[in-house]
Amino acid sequence: MSIDEIEVPKELREFMLEGAEETFLGQKFGASKQYRYGNLHIREYDDKFLVHTDKIDPRRDPIGHLIHDAPEILIGLACAIFGGTQIPKKFIDKKSKKTIISASLVTSIISGYLGYTTTKKIKDYLE
Repeated sequence: MSIDEIEVPKELREFMLEGAEETFLGQKFGASKQYRYGNLHIREYDDKFLVHTDKIDPRRDPIGHLIHDAPEILIGLACAIFGGTQIPKKFIDKKSKKTIISASLVTSIISGYLGYTTTKKIKDYLE
């Protein structure tokens, strides 16, 4: 749970806003379901709801949401693309197409993961 999330135990109250829509947008973090109601992002777990407010509703402006609410995803994707296209060129013999594809896939995954986790840690630290 991040600092800006509110936890609502289900035993205290069965919580759901009328008009909230179930969504696949957002990271579930183990939640069974997710809902959106305007800028509210609600995650449902077996025993609780976690609720936080996004700066931008991803249903209305997905790019703005990624920039302001989830920059770690954009940076992870950028690192994956860069890592998968540039790093193998520097270190792999271009004679084997299979080797280049394998190296591109591996460096893409590693670069994307490192970019995502590093940005997430920085973001969490700054919040």
